[in-house]
Amino acid sequence: MLEVNGWRRRRRDVPLSGYQELCRELAASGPGTFAELDSTGARSVLRRFSDAWFAAAKRRSAGDVSARFPRRRRGLVPVRWYHGTFTLDGRRVRIRTAKGTSALWVRLAREVPYPVEQVRSVTLLCEGGRLFLDVTAEVPVAVYPPGEQRDPGRVAGVDLGIIHPYALAGPDGEGLLVSGRAIRAEHRMHLADTKSRRRAVSRRAPKPGQMGSRRWRQYRRRVRLVEGRHRRRVRQAQHEAARNVISWAVDQRVGVLHVGDPRGVLDLPAGRRHNLRLRQWQIGRLLQVLTDKATLAGISVRLVDERDTSSTCPACRMRVSKPRGRTLSCPHCAFSGHRDLVAAASIATRVPGGGSTTPAAVVLPEVVTHRRAGRHLPGAGRSRRDPRRPAWAARGSVGPRRPAPPPGGESLAQQARIHNTHRKPGER
Repeated sequence: MLEVNGWRRRRRDVPLSGYQELCRELAASGPGTFAELDSTGARSVLRRFSDAWFAAAKRRSAGDVSARFPRRRRGLVPVRWYHGTFTLDGRRVRIRTAKGTSALWVRLAREVPYPVEQVRSVTLLCEGGRLFLDVTAEVPVAVYPPGEQRDPGRVAGVDLGIIHPYALAGPDGEGLLVSGRAIRAEHRMHLADTKSRRRAVSRRAPKPGQMGSRRWRQYRRRVRLVEGRHRRRVRQAQHEAARNVISWAVDQRVGVLHVGDPRGVLDLPAGRRHNLRLRQWQIGRLLQVLTDKATLAGISVRLVDERDTSSTCPACRMRVSKPRGRTLSCPHCAFSGHRDLVAAASIATRVPGGGSTTPAAVVLPEVVTHRRAGRHLPGAGRSRRDPRRPAWAARGSVGPRRPAPPPGGESLAQQARIHNTHRKPGER
């Protein structure tokens, strides 16, 4: 595909970018163009190329000059096969190939968790040096017994964040806070490990022209494995956070989730550190994971504008400067509350495409449930310390172990000198 478009550029012809144009070119090229891939797999590659091309064109038309068209060669491209073009047999998947070649058999590490009749497509992809099979299945929406159905009149607001990936304010004064500090620590420690690894190999890094050496391939393989493990850890933690949200919403019989859409902050000009923080936030993935799990549970998700929800007092509606901590304190009416829960309660009163829609006052949570996402991450236990970081470098650690106080209850600390004697006039 890249060679064909390169020839057309040299001839100053219009490049082939549309999916239909590429399919016609594939049909005219004849068999063998995509080696042993059949027409279904070849069209999957054409679809991804066309989507990447139009995404880059859209960004460039919007003024983003850094967007580049797909011109880099890739050896491993995700390929999708739809229902009827593959056969699922336990832990083995048979995929059709080009005519005259043997079929491709893929052995799975575990069985597919869906019935065979519900599987609609499979995607063969490579991530972090490991081969995966992404399965798409048609799963029915959950059905609840009479009296426990989702109530569309019960609305909960969801505020997305970094320290708290999800903060919910529901009806009846109930709230939920999902802590994401373990995810943030995983990002920071992974960045520190990456920097230290680069410093360690800087001296023995190959010179220009030696990028194909065995040592360099081993180093790159190790980097891919570490990056893939980091992405899988963070992804699992995000799924755990979304599962806590949906479980809480099911217990509260919430039928609609109003989610604040913070993607507008991605367009704000900021420094390098802020851009790294936004990239690690992964707003789109949090929205996608929450929407998928909510749809499966029969809960509707609506995106609303979350502007000024974290900086507006819900009592007097006055503007409040952004606090440094997690507590929002209003200097006008002396209101004080959790910053994320205040934003979630304000989001619950909004609808898509507008601001506040209901004249009712913002209902702040009185009973808050706390959950923690990423218990599988290193250092996410009770000590909350990453084992990769030495004890002397851990900020906010509990410090060295201290002996327990004696049975009498006396403290082991040194007695303080207190001068409470009163002197008479003339005494020294």
